[in-house]
Amino acid sequence: MTRGPDARTLIGEVLDPGSWKSWDEPPADPAVPGSRYARELEAARERSGYDESVLTGEGLLDGRRVAVVVCEFSFLAGSIGVAAAERLVRAVERATQEELPLLAAPASGGTRMQEGALAFVQMVKITAAVAAHRAAGLPYVVYLRHPTTGGVFASWGSLGHVTAAEPGALIGFLGPRVFEALHGQPFPEGVQRAENLYAHGLIDAVVSAGEARDIAIRALAVLCAPREATRSVPEPAGEPEPVEAWESITRSRRADRPGVRALLKLAATDVTPLNGTGTGENDPGLLLALARFGTAPAVVLGQDRRGQRAVAPLGPAGLRVARRGVRLAAELGLPLVSVIDTSGAALSKESEEGGLAAEIARSLADLVMLDAPTVCLLLGEGAGGAALALLPADRVLCAQHAWLSPLPPEGASALLHRSTEFAPEVASAQGVRSADLKRDGIVDRVIPELPDAADEPAEFCTRVAQALEYEIAALLTRPRGARIAARLARYRRLG
Repeated sequence: MTRGPDARTLIGEVLDPGSWKSWDEPPADPAVPGSRYARELEAARERSGYDESVLTGEGLLDGRRVAVVVCEFSFLAGSIGVAAAERLVRAVERATQEELPLLAAPASGGTRMQEGALAFVQMVKITAAVAAHRAAGLPYVVYLRHPTTGGVFASWGSLGHVTAAEPGALIGFLGPRVFEALHGQPFPEGVQRAENLYAHGLIDAVVSAGEARDIAIRALAVLCAPREATRSVPEPAGEPEPVEAWESITRSRRADRPGVRALLKLAATDVTPLNGTGTGENDPGLLLALARFGTAPAVVLGQDRRGQRAVAPLGPAGLRVARRGVRLAAELGLPLVSVIDTSGAALSKESEEGGLAAEIARSLADLVMLDAPTVCLLLGEGAGGAALALLPADRVLCAQHAWLSPLPPEGASALLHRSTEFAPEVASAQGVRSADLKRDGIVDRVIPELPDAADEPAEFCTRVAQALEYEIAALLTRPRGARIAARLARYRRLG
């Protein structure tokens, strides 16, 4: 592919005009004077117009101050030696000290071969600096450019909270030229391409530089949002009259009922979809995104009713995607909203061998012990372990016609009566409807449907978003220890 913008051009496309300030000092030259490597460095500086393979500095992104590290491939293939690594690390450390979000744009062949093992282990030093930045609760956003390979991809290129890539970019661990030299055959076509990485849940988006700016602006609007309530939010209006359980179940299954995607589209702002686990798995039935409800920021992990099909119900990979969201909320101290809307988890050989039961258990444990504020929203169907896996929260909201059951009512009827025809009676007896869930202390608030969310999607989603903002704002005022203690006590006293 044609190589994209060079480092300076990229900085100009992503940052606000005229806001760039370099942090760079002249690099310490690692080459022996007069050596072949010294001549290569001199030629690279003259040919590229850069003094090293990395630029660092700061600028404004839609008015927000950010730190930036960018590779320049025209300088010795963007390779990282001791001087480039030192420049990188100093920039990351300064970003941490000054509490700045960090944007990184690698484009590199990896370790600088002329400097050997010492250059190779610089990746550990860079990774340690990035890890310390993340441990300080600061956002790290990565834009992978063509090409990004080797140790750079295997260290600071793969540690972003949000990671996008240039269209068509070559991205992989082992460079294809090295592979062919070692194995005598070309690397399979298309594997190390940005689009293939996206398809396998390894990166979050494939976008141009201009689009990367937009993604970074939206993501940082959530990732950098205040972790305390910023305005007084009125309590939502009163709750609806109960209806029969079977009526709610029937309404929850309407094909035109708004799901989590409708909620984000109609009633959230600064929505940034994330993609997959980041470790090579994806599940269309689980949506992961950053978003704001009013002023309240959140990591949203929601079961997408349209992504779950009879041939591909929610599986263990979906729960691993959800657990990525939990880790993100934990690391950055962001409120987490889990959205339940599922007819049940996959029942198959693949889900058993993929660890479905273990993933449900881990999801329960992660949510119960999560440091960040948590709100669960029962939006529609809530059948079985797939629903239970996303339930634990400080506050649980429930749409009027949403429900929660150990099995779909038809399945429970089959177990109890060897027939599905008793499903309405079983549902009523099991206390699965919103009013019963509130009575039993499982749910804290019921959100009205007038009379059905499918008949008023925009109005309903607005009510849900207002309730989420109210609950998140209230949780942000509570001390962490008291909030977690109350969450544990909540589940201890059930029953």
